[in-house]
Amino acid sequence: MRYFLEIAFDGTDFHGWQRQPNAISVQEALEEALRLVCKIDTGIVGAGRTDTGVHAAQIMAHVDTDLSLEEPQWQDKLNSFLPPSISIKSIRAVQDDAHARFHATDRTYKYYISLGKDPFGVRFSHVLHRNPDVALMNQAAQLLLGTQDFQCFSRSNTDVKTYICNLTTAHWEQEGHKLVFTITADRFLRNMVRAVVGTLLEVGYGKRTVESIPELIASKNRSEAGASAPAKGLFLHKVSYPEALYRS
Repeated sequence: MRYFLEIAFDGTDFHGWQRQPNAISVQEALEEALRLVCKIDTGIVGAGRTDTGVHAAQIMAHVDTDLSLEEPQWQDKLNSFLPPSISIKSIRAVQDDAHARFHATDRTYKYYISLGKDPFGVRFSHVLHRNPDVALMNQAAQLLLGTQDFQCFSRSNTDVKTYICNLTTAHWEQEGHKLVFTITADRFLRNMVRAVVGTLLEVGYGKRTVESIPELIASKNRSEAGASAPAKGLFLHKVSYPEALYRS
């Protein structure tokens, strides 16, 4: 039987999602819990990779086992074993061919910025001491929507076959002393969201014009875009799937 695990984690102390030979990752911590608690050695497949220091309010992973993982005691036992920075939010049975990565229809990220010193957001937001122009950043963000080649926002030397992504949401909102950037697409490139945030902040600070965004995208040149915003402000917020994947 195949199951989807819905997971949340604080990425501060992890070197990203994907298992690595010489650094602790979220995937490794989860697989170790599954091995020791459930005797599952097959490994898990995540919805995607997150970089070092990036967090997740929701990421999905699939695992195969003969155990009835939907029974509440398994979620409780796994959460008791996992470190405080990782939580399994739910476990649901899915179709045998359901794939956490390839069957995702879209992914939503949120980037959090604190406007001024914030002792409660130091691990989870990027601190700015000067307010950017949010209206200009939203104008620039609208130019990212649609199906386009986003190579200019991708990490160099990445092993992808295409840089085409379909962005359906990109906007900033101010919530008290915080700015929140929400972006949704069918897929994202390595480092893409942080590069987008860094570029839009340049617009907000008058270092780049709104009208320059289409030219930047057409350049396909990462060096023409802004510096990547710090990882600690970035959250994978939601991964969506067709409801037909889940067993009733």
